[in-house]
Amino acid sequence: MGTGFFAGIHPYGNIRLVLLTLAAFLLVLGVLIFVHELGHFLVARWYGVRVITFSLGFGPKILKIVRGGTEYCISAVPLGGYVKMAGETVQDEREGAPDEFLSKSKWIRFQVYLAGPLMNIGLALIASVIVLTGGADVAIYHTQPAIVGSVEADSAAAKAGIEPGDRIVSVNGKAIPTWDDLDMAVLPKAGRQIEMDVDRAGQSRTITVVPASEGKYELGNLGVRPVLRPQIVAVRPNMPGERAGLRRGDVLVSVGGQSPITREQAIKIIQKNGPEPIVLGLERDGQPLQVTVTPQGPAGSSLIGFDFYGYEYQRIDPSFGEAISLSVRRNLDNAKIIGQTLKGLVTRDTPVNQLLGPLAIADLSGSAARLGWRELLDLMAMISLNLALLNLMPIPVMDGGQIMILGLEGIARRDFSIRLKERITMAGAVLILLLMTVVIYNDIARFLR
Repeated sequence: MGTGFFAGIHPYGNIRLVLLTLAAFLLVLGVLIFVHELGHFLVARWYGVRVITFSLGFGPKILKIVRGGTEYCISAVPLGGYVKMAGETVQDEREGAPDEFLSKSKWIRFQVYLAGPLMNIGLALIASVIVLTGGADVAIYHTQPAIVGSVEADSAAAKAGIEPGDRIVSVNGKAIPTWDDLDMAVLPKAGRQIEMDVDRAGQSRTITVVPASEGKYELGNLGVRPVLRPQIVAVRPNMPGERAGLRRGDVLVSVGGQSPITREQAIKIIQKNGPEPIVLGLERDGQPLQVTVTPQGPAGSSLIGFDFYGYEYQRIDPSFGEAISLSVRRNLDNAKIIGQTLKGLVTRDTPVNQLLGPLAIADLSGSAARLGWRELLDLMAMISLNLALLNLMPIPVMDGGQIMILGLEGIARRDFSIRLKERITMAGAVLILLLMTVVIYNDIARFLR
């Protein structure tokens, strides 16, 4: 039993970025495959199944060592891995020995198949805990009602008549309590018509809109933003902002009399102001406050000396126990999203051109690695959860398919014939091959744009 990927790297033109992307991709891929196959291996050995080979990679073996009757190896093609057990399939030579896989009960075989995906789920939970224990500044609007703060000109929302102040209540009949829920409802709907129930000044109306396709991953975009107010995240020492009494957490309500204000607008106004006093309208601990500060430097490049986000945030510094709880909640939410995506593939609600293949995973791995180890670990957690749930799908040649066959045989109270199993396996292999063809085509098409 094994896991596998096809891979390739988009030519960035910068050799250092290529090497970083390749290293990050192989690290993510290697850890995910090792953990998955380790699950199969450990449970098989626990029940006395003889494991012939534990391989990272496919093809010719470039490094191997034999311990306890098992050959551990690294193979030339690092795009997957496998655990080969004695008497694993009906095609293998079998002696009926008690240490052969098919000599074990269906319950034991079920546990061996299930162990790989469960290990990937465990990795996702542990990686998320590590990321969360580091703390983070989290944008508040993610968990707030989807009230439109601004509408981009010529966007899908503008064309459909959505206005600032509208509260988006539902999308295609599904309730939208927060901005995160809105994002999850719209992202997979690029180029597809959706119906939104909108509350405008207490009156309900239904608006039909077709989200635009954004970026190389073709994500749905309405062109709406929440109500955003910049918030100071750090005040630099020995600068005008510190001398004026600015603090981390202050919300910028106005700059030089302009309100409402975006982060970009605030930067432009301050830079153009020069060494002349400027009034900042703030909100501190819920109370309004005005601070007069004199920027440092000539007009065009003057500075006050503070760093700020374009949105309000709250600092999350969970304890270890809280991080575990948050990790479970986050992964449950992500599992629901993955499940909706997989269901959408069957119902055709999810366009196949949004499926990500190895090129996209490599690109995302490189981007995450450039941001830092926490971002890379966070990406690894998401991909590990995806890998687990994909492997649990009832498709022959995948773990979920093998579990399905065991279940059907248990219901029928007899083992299926070799010919029937071969046909089922062939059908599953064809389906996986078609899926791989689609995702690789998607990847190539994205990176050639």
